[in-house]
Amino acid sequence: MALSIMNNSSSLSIQNQLNRTNGALGTALERLGSGLRINSAKDDAAGLQIANRLTAQSTGQKAALYNSNNAMTMMQTADSAFDEMTNIADRMKELATQAANGTNSGDEFTAMDSEYQALAEEMASIMSNTSFGAGTKLLAGTDSKFSTADGVDFQVGSSTAETLNVDVSTQVGAVNTAVGSVAADGTYTAGTLGNLSSQANGSTAIDTIDTLINNIGSARSALGASMNRLDHTINNVTNMKEATDSAASNLLDADYAVETSNMSKQQLLMNSGVSVLSVSNSTNQMIASLLRG
Repeated sequence: MALSIMNNSSSLSIQNQLNRTNGALGTALERLGSGLRINSAKDDAAGLQIANRLTAQSTGQKAALYNSNNAMTMMQTADSAFDEMTNIADRMKELATQAANGTNSGDEFTAMDSEYQALAEEMASIMSNTSFGAGTKLLAGTDSKFSTADGVDFQVGSSTAETLNVDVSTQVGAVNTAVGSVAADGTYTAGTLGNLSSQANGSTAIDTIDTLINNIGSARSALGASMNRLDHTINNVTNMKEATDSAASNLLDADYAVETSNMSKQQLLMNSGVSVLSVSNSTNQMIASLLRG
C-alpha cells in the first residue's frame, strides 16, 4: 500500500466500518430498551405490516370475548327467569289438579283461584320486568331482545361473518300470550291461563298449564342450545387469540438472548475499531519520519 498524506484509505475504511458498527449497536440497545424487535418501519417493513394486522385481529378477538361473555350472561338471565316461572307453573298445575277434583266447596275454589291468579300475575311480572344491564328488557315489550322477531344477533368474533343469532321469539311470544302482561303502573292484563272458579275450569287449567310448561321448556331448550354453542365459540376465539398473540409476539418482541449477544459483539467491534483507527491514523507519522531522514 502506498503511503499518502492526501488520502488515508485505511482510515476511511475503518471509519465506515465504525459507523456501521455504531448503527448496529444502537439498534441492539434500542431493542433491549424497548423490548421490541421492530421499533420503526425500517427495522422490518413487511414484518411490521403483518404484525399490525395480527394486533388488530387480536384486539377484535378481545372485544369479541367481552361480547360473548355479555351474551352468555344475558341468556343466563333469561333462563333464570324461565326457571322461576317453571317453579310457579308447577304450583299452578298442582292447584289446577286440586280444583279439578269433585270434593271442593265454593270457598275452596275461591281460595285456590286467589292463589292461582296471584301466581299468574307474578309470572306476567317476571316476563315484563326481566331485564339486563341498563334496563334492557329481555322477554316482553316492543323492544325486548328475545321476543323480537328474527331474534338478537351477537358479535362473537373479529369479523362481520362471526355472529350468533338467538331466536326464541316464537316460544317467548306463546308464553307472553298465556300469562298476560303488567303495565308500568302495575295494572295486570290477564292472559289465557283461565281460573279455578269451578271444577270444569280446573280441568281446563290442567291442559292450559301443561301447554305453558311446554312453551317455557321449549324457550329454555333453545336458549340452552345457544349457550352451549356460545361456550364452544368462546373457547375457539380464546384459542385463536392465543395463537394470534403468539404470532404477533414472534414478529414484534425482541429476543433478549440474541440482542444481548449482538450488543456484546458490537461493543467489542467498536473497541477494536477505535484501536485500529488510532493505528491507521499514525501512518502519517511514518511519512514525517521519512521526511526527517
